[in-house]
Amino acid sequence: MKYRHAILIVFLVILIDQIFKIYVKTHFYYGEEVNVLGHWFRLHFLENEGMAFGMKFSQAAFGKLLLTSFRLIAVAFGFYLLKRVVNRGYGNGAIICGALILAGAMGNLIDSLFYGLIFTESSFHVAQIVPMGQGYGQFLHGRVVDMFYFPIINVNLPSWIPIWGGKEFEFFEPVFNFADAAISVGVLTLVFFQKKLVVKKHKTPAKQAAV
Repeated sequence: MKYRHAILIVFLVILIDQIFKIYVKTHFYYGEEVNVLGHWFRLHFLENEGMAFGMKFSQAAFGKLLLTSFRLIAVAFGFYLLKRVVNRGYGNGAIICGALILAGAMGNLIDSLFYGLIFTESSFHVAQIVPMGQGYGQFLHGRVVDMFYFPIINVNLPSWIPIWGGKEFEFFEPVFNFADAAISVGVLTLVFFQKKLVVKKHKTPAKQAAV
């Protein structure tokens, strides 16, 4: 696989991610929820200040700035690393996983960089797209949009279970976006299939090929 093909994957994932985010941001009020497939697959509009799946780095504005700056550096390094993986002749599986991880990181970075500048606040009213700089926040301080919610299991645990007995248990609780999903698929695939994917393609020597 060539580098331009990997970059195409990156931008396709980003495009899909941003289409979902912009649609939800401009059609849902904050906290609005719509069932897609029964009760186990829903669109639930949330925003977060931090990392994937709604995790937070810090409550302070400095923490948000630090996280966004780290994301920016990581994405820049990601493009360099992806090109290096391609040039070193690794298989398509490793390249695709790298492209998914990079695309996911860049998708969420776009939210952090620009959403505060171009969107009004989401609350009981649906957010509007406004001229650059007239949004709810400053550059680097945008909030990441999440929408996918899969509460597949929701039960009250039996009282005889230690510690958690009698409490509500829900799987899968985090609300996430398409970029988070791309990162997770890329990372988990590399972890579980590392020996098959993280290998270089066998290159036939020039003399042997000529023969």
